[in-house]
Amino acid sequence: MEGTRMQGAQEGRVAERIEKRTSRLPSDLFLWASVAALATSSGFVFAGKRETGLYVGQFASVFLLLGIYNKLVKLLGSDARERQLH
Repeated sequence: MEGTRMQGAQEGRVAERIEKRTSRLPSDLFLWASVAALATSSGFVFAGKRETGLYVGQFASVFLLLGIYNKLVKLLGSDARERQLH
C-alpha cells in the first residue's frame, strides 16, 4: 500500500492535528461504540421509542466510518511517514 500516497502531497495543519489525536485511539474503540449504538437503539425500539431508536441507530455507521478513517491514518497518514523517517 505504500505507493498509494501522492508524491509531494502535503496535509494541512488542521488535518495533521486531527491525525495525531485520532491515531492515538485504539481501532477497537470505534467498533465497540458502533455495537453500543446498535444495542442502545434496540433498547429504545423495544421500549416503544421507535424514532429515538432509529436516530441512535444511525450513529453505528458513523462510528464504523470513523474507525476506517482511524485505520487509514495509522497506515497511510503522517503517522506512517514519521515511522519511515525514524
